[in-house]
Amino acid sequence: MGVRVPLGPLPLLRYSTPELLSLWSESNKFRTWAKVEWAVAKAQEELGIIPKIGLSERLEKLINDEEFWEDIPRQVEEIEKRYEHDVLAFLAVIERDLGDIGRFLHFGLTSSDVVDTANSLLLKSALEYILEELKLLSKELFEKAKDYKYDPVMGRTHGVFAQPTTFGLKFLSFYSEALRNLKRLKEAIEEVSYGKISGAVGNYLTNPPQVEELALSYLGLKVEPVSTQIIPRDRYAFALNILSLIGSFLERLALEIRLSSRTETGEIFEPFGKDQRGSSAMPHKRNPIKSERLTGIARLLRGWALAENESVALWQERDISHSSVERFILPDATTTLHYALRLARNLVKNLVIDRERAKENIEKFGDFYLSSVLLMVLTEKGASRDESYAWVKEVSQNSFEKGTSILEEALKHEKIRQFVGEDELRRRLRLDPKIFVDQIFDRLSAIE
Repeated sequence: MGVRVPLGPLPLLRYSTPELLSLWSESNKFRTWAKVEWAVAKAQEELGIIPKIGLSERLEKLINDEEFWEDIPRQVEEIEKRYEHDVLAFLAVIERDLGDIGRFLHFGLTSSDVVDTANSLLLKSALEYILEELKLLSKELFEKAKDYKYDPVMGRTHGVFAQPTTFGLKFLSFYSEALRNLKRLKEAIEEVSYGKISGAVGNYLTNPPQVEELALSYLGLKVEPVSTQIIPRDRYAFALNILSLIGSFLERLALEIRLSSRTETGEIFEPFGKDQRGSSAMPHKRNPIKSERLTGIARLLRGWALAENESVALWQERDISHSSVERFILPDATTTLHYALRLARNLVKNLVIDRERAKENIEKFGDFYLSSVLLMVLTEKGASRDESYAWVKEVSQNSFEKGTSILEEALKHEKIRQFVGEDELRRRLRLDPKIFVDQIFDRLSAIE
């Protein structure tokens, strides 16, 4: 009795988008291979390398025939069981349909001429989808930054109260990072927009460079200046590292939401539907599951980047240790990140931000966080910084532990009173987190 495989959604299907699933489908992969074969055949016909017997025209018709490609994956799979070579199986299927003119299909090419050039087309398209989704997320972040521009919230370092800031500046920070990632992603698109039709070891022994130049111009790709049998994998690694970095950006955003939604904090919450449920055992739970999902996806993206980094160094002109890796990571990384960006965009758009709770949190433990202001005042008045630090540490900790104001504790401290009077302390012991907000917003606008 054979082993029964349970039916159910694969992880990639769960964390995917229709656009990227379609792009990386087997039928579209083979169709893209055919586009490369068409471009090469057209170039060879124009250069007189193969006779003008209609090969490129037939290939073009096949490429535009949507129904033709639906069954191609099954046909290729059947032949590959015997050949154990997917490109040769693909060529056999296409040649069978082309008839006699099919003998000039793949003329003088090696498998990587087709596969690598097609991968560049697919990866470029995938990155362009990601670019558009990242732009949409960036807009949502900027809208949130403007909406909450002046709303105060306690800034925390090490998870501990530091000084007040604003929700607007928090979101502006994420928007600024998104802009940097947009720039990097555009560089990654340029980095992968190269093809190669240079033969078995990259020296054009079976097709002259003119074929490559002409064919790639039809496909909208640039010529890889120096290739081996493959496109150098540092290009793919560059792109995967950028995707990983975007994942880390999403993780930082997710962590902000997760930390801010803790019961004892309660400042930012994920949207929670009327019928949504948070726990199988505890009906009161409102867990930040979408943010946690983004955190997990970021870990996957770093792993996929590492796998491509390790595919840069291949044996001499080429081995195929990278092949099995890229069959997974190119579709998986791009599809999952596209999904993650869309998830993050909807999450940011629908965030619940509790201004009143944020204000309560700032006031809850008193104003001990004004310690840095008191330290500066004492330094200006001539006290040594080292001694001042010790005095301010003492009064700020007393303020926190007793629930009193730092002003009250400072007024009781004899050494502090020797340097600064009550009126000045009352006037200067304050912080306005909104004071330079407009300037920071304007500075970012100038950079854009």
